[in-house]
Amino acid sequence: MGHFRLETAHISTPLNAAFAISRGAKTRAETIRLHLSEGAHTGRGESVPYGRYGESVESVLSEIEAARAAIEAGISREALQTLMKPGAARCAVDCALWDLEAKKTGKPVWQLAGLPEPKPVETAVTVTLDAPEAMAEAAAKAPGKLLKLKLGGAEDIARLKAVHAARPDARLIADANEGLSATDLPALMKAAAGLGVVLIEQPLPAGQDEALLQRPGPVALCADESAHTRADIQTLARYYDAVNVKLDKAGGLTEALAMVRAARGAGMGVMVGCMVAGSLSMAPAVLLAQLADAADLDGPLWLSGDIEGGLTYTDGVVMPPGAGLWG
Repeated sequence: MGHFRLETAHISTPLNAAFAISRGAKTRAETIRLHLSEGAHTGRGESVPYGRYGESVESVLSEIEAARAAIEAGISREALQTLMKPGAARCAVDCALWDLEAKKTGKPVWQLAGLPEPKPVETAVTVTLDAPEAMAEAAAKAPGKLLKLKLGGAEDIARLKAVHAARPDARLIADANEGLSATDLPALMKAAAGLGVVLIEQPLPAGQDEALLQRPGPVALCADESAHTRADIQTLARYYDAVNVKLDKAGGLTEALAMVRAARGAGMGVMVGCMVAGSLSMAPAVLLAQLADAADLDGPLWLSGDIEGGLTYTDGVVMPPGAGLWG
């Protein structure tokens, strides 16, 4: 096994507009970018430290630094899964290892991972939490025909009605980000069924999933904050119809692939999602989305600037990454 050279950087990028959900709003994307080099070849990975899961830029950089010696000694992806816990730190390293192997072997990651040859992917475009009229206005301007609406408050049904009126052609994903209660949900689901909503994502706080054992309505439910790794899938299959797989939570493409397989084995649908980040973070997820029923990979559209050679988006569809970007 060769020796790697590890470099990290904190990238802070302003957003085009505030990204508001039930837990609050953000105006910048904070990511960790990682390079792993061996000889003439360099693999890149990027991830998002997420405060909801107790992460910060400082904590993620510290995790990587604590593992530096083992990583630079030439760690394998398999060994990395036990060396580092799931989360943003492992995600950046894991994705860089995949990219490095692709550079060294001349084989694209989709082949190395046994994935289908990548095709363009329809992505949900997010309409962030706001007053119903403002969300309707944003939806009217949004590209594509799959919109994700951020919910979490007393006006949620009014928000759904306003957006559906503005975009009757669009399929809607309602994402509460844990912002609803078990008493609010049945009325919301009943209304949602007639307003173009095809999926409701994480309505209740993680840890309160048992309230969903008796399905409160006809719209499919998707786990997000409750889902981290493949170990969660069997339990979540009792409460949810689908799972949102995010590389940052899973700890990279390696575990995310295992999550998708476990979800399929449990009879669950699969969404591949993202944090607010640029194209380097999104590229591995675009490959994974070849196995999914739906994708939410619009992160780069929110950034005021992206990495050189970034992903191309057209009318709600994202093109596969070029080899110069990742994989």
